[in-house]
Amino acid sequence: MVIGKPLLTVEQIQEKVKELAAEISRDYKGKELLTVGILRGSFMFFSDIVKSIQVPMNIDFLIVSSYIKTKNKGKIEIHADLREDIKGRHVLLIEDIADTGLSLSHIRNMLLKRSPASLKICALLNKKERRKVDVPLDYIGFEIPDKYVVGYGLDYENKFRNLPHIVTFKKST
Repeated sequence: MVIGKPLLTVEQIQEKVKELAAEISRDYKGKELLTVGILRGSFMFFSDIVKSIQVPMNIDFLIVSSYIKTKNKGKIEIHADLREDIKGRHVLLIEDIADTGLSLSHIRNMLLKRSPASLKICALLNKKERRKVDVPLDYIGFEIPDKYVVGYGLDYENKFRNLPHIVTFKKST
């Protein structure tokens, strides 16, 4: 296994988290927010951003998978659903990476059927080149190239999530 040079440093990530949190705080001023982390990949980003958002909020999580190693298996599995009722509430999905759009589109459509007052998506990383399904992203941290990345919650075979920065990854043969 080969890990490349950092694509995004700790400092770049933390600065962007603060910018996104400030924008979200402005947009939801005077409203109560339900933030939903999409696990497992978003756990670091989710933790950092909710600490910086300055509006009242509740927190919930979805556990979702669609990848085996570096390949999208094309099937989205919901391993744990929300515990909170979202009807009439302002919901913000917080995701680590928007890649093909398949998972986010599936989750978005599933949640829209539950009649939230609003539903927006915040993704730290956007890999637009790989998009197969158009999904609206309301808050985007970084546009990144079509490279497999790990760190800051993102993984390869559940490894490298603990890296504090984001690096490109290539499996050695």
